[in-house]
Amino acid sequence: MDTIKNFFKPSGVALIGASSDPGKLSHGILKNLLSYGFQGGVYPVNPKSDSILDLPCYPSIANVPDPVDLAVIILPAPYIAQVIDDCGKRGIRSVIVISGGFKEVGSEGLQREQELLLIAEKWGIRIIGPNCVGTVDLHSGLNTSFIKGLPPKGGIAFISQSGAVCGGAVDYLLDKGLGFSHFISLGNQSDVSETDMVAYLAQDPAVKVIAIYAESIKNGARFIETVKQTTPQKPVLILKAGRSVSGAKAVSSHTGSLAGSNDAYQAAFQQSGAIVAHSMEELFVLASVFSTQPLPAGNRVAIVTNAGGPAALASDVLDQYGLSLATLQDDTIARLRAVMNPAAQVENPVDMLGGATPEEYRLAMELVLADTNVDAVIPVLVPQSLVNSAAVAQTWVDTVKTSRKPVASCIMGEASVQKAFEILRANGIPSFVFPEDCARGLGQLYAYAKSRNFSDGQPFSLPENSSASDFLSAMPSPFLGELESRTFLSCYDIPLVGGGFAQTIHEAQAIAEKIGYPVAMKIVSPQILHKSDAGGIVLNLQNAAELLSAHETMMNRVTESSPSAQIEGVLIERMAPKGLEVIVGMKRDPSFGPLMMFGLGGIYVELFKDVAFGIAPLTRADVNRMIDNTKASALLAGIRGGAKLDREALVDLILRLSAIALNHPAVQEMEINPLLILPDGQGVMALDTRAILEH
Repeated sequence: MDTIKNFFKPSGVALIGASSDPGKLSHGILKNLLSYGFQGGVYPVNPKSDSILDLPCYPSIANVPDPVDLAVIILPAPYIAQVIDDCGKRGIRSVIVISGGFKEVGSEGLQREQELLLIAEKWGIRIIGPNCVGTVDLHSGLNTSFIKGLPPKGGIAFISQSGAVCGGAVDYLLDKGLGFSHFISLGNQSDVSETDMVAYLAQDPAVKVIAIYAESIKNGARFIETVKQTTPQKPVLILKAGRSVSGAKAVSSHTGSLAGSNDAYQAAFQQSGAIVAHSMEELFVLASVFSTQPLPAGNRVAIVTNAGGPAALASDVLDQYGLSLATLQDDTIARLRAVMNPAAQVENPVDMLGGATPEEYRLAMELVLADTNVDAVIPVLVPQSLVNSAAVAQTWVDTVKTSRKPVASCIMGEASVQKAFEILRANGIPSFVFPEDCARGLGQLYAYAKSRNFSDGQPFSLPENSSASDFLSAMPSPFLGELESRTFLSCYDIPLVGGGFAQTIHEAQAIAEKIGYPVAMKIVSPQILHKSDAGGIVLNLQNAAELLSAHETMMNRVTESSPSAQIEGVLIERMAPKGLEVIVGMKRDPSFGPLMMFGLGGIYVELFKDVAFGIAPLTRADVNRMIDNTKASALLAGIRGGAKLDREALVDLILRLSAIALNHPAVQEMEINPLLILPDGQGVMALDTRAILEH
């Protein structure tokens, strides 16, 4: 962890490639190193200069005096590998590479980047970048970036994989009054990742909330575990770019076609406890609330306003985020009525009308904050010519000081109310132009308060089954149809509908007699992925004669629809009892591993797309959340007099399938569709299965 700490609190920094030219980025970095109170040594390195900005300049890193434990490099890409090797010899173990020209420019750049990593590994060096804008710790005063200006100190740490987003965010935030602890640009993430940063920031007492702009996550399992360990103490907010770009499409299974890379990210964020923002603006709205406000005891909100419209807008959004309008106590209402304009609305929202004075705001805020039915307050001001907005803001500050309830304020204006915004933000009260942002921020704060002490329990696992491993190793084809996947899943006691494989009609009739009519017949062919599309399924065959006739008809129909298909035989299966048909599937995500899917199943799964996702390993709580995120949850409970279905057996099956996926990395996709859920206590039954192995 010391190598990470040196990126923010080093005893000395060497800037390799420093320039005396004010037009160069490295000159801007050197000025920033000297401008924000950093107390360590600053050592410019450039063999062509004797001094820069009144600092002695050294010809190489070998000549830099102690103490120095961080190097910032801004040189042409071809020279950097040698410089990192020189840093290793000098004893420096933390390096920031600002320069571009690496994997972001193609294969040649990728080779350069890999060379850097090999040298860094030899010396035990950690690298931020390349292709980044550096790091800022506002509390230590270290600024290795070339960004112009910084917002005030505070508790928000911002991690960005994009240097441009990081620089743009800083400029946007300069006059917003938000207090920051860190700005961290990771660039190509050749080595140090957002997960490393979260682990470090979780231990920094100056950090109150961690906000992340992410484009990709390298080690998904480690990210989930690190964030899960962090969120009980500090909220982690994340904005993921590229949500509309699906992963590689696999049309060989419903799971493959429905599960995109964004589904994996969203499942990972939910399981880890991260809070998802959907825009940069929302990310900083949430950050301002989370970094300044105490957690609410409940979801009941009071609104104090001088205009009905903004209160209505805020009220509309409350429900979306799990909040509700508080019912004020009778005593609170009576006391409000005694001191307010007779025409004022004194039930929640408390609307004091357009001419509400600072004194009326003070009285109303004191009363609603003291009401035990109120967990949070949204004060709203629409500027009026006769109302001093700065004085109103000051009354909000004064009343909030005596309360431990969260407050998010709205001043619905811009040009005439800058002084009011300054007062609120300087005193740690988040303030927004639009009331919806207040509701959004408090709603996410409440959701976090509910979840932070919730234990998900232990992840489910199964011992690896050697018979299953041997079976997969012997498979000649990457596609496991129902016949092969039944054999594989039976090694783990997955409940399968009774039946067997028949190469001839006589074998089919014998199996049918053994398991009992009525039966279903399904074609077995490695080239036919969707049996129903090819006419390869016949249901409810009542006797041997029907089976014979259906077998002949099916063979002719399949041969006509799929003339090149190799037909190996048929599966004869017992007709299943009535129940709810769902789908349970897995698709292996390159970042996070097994992505589990659950939803309403059968032939309509891709039409309704009522599915939810989770990342293995799963806990029982994870699976129950997946189920609750679908309409299938209500059907399982029994609606309109319907029987309650065996939810616990469903949870067990999803857990078992997730453990199977972890045990067998060669399995790229796996699916049970439909899975039949029987009445409570009677279990579940796999009616059709398939899997795909890595090629």
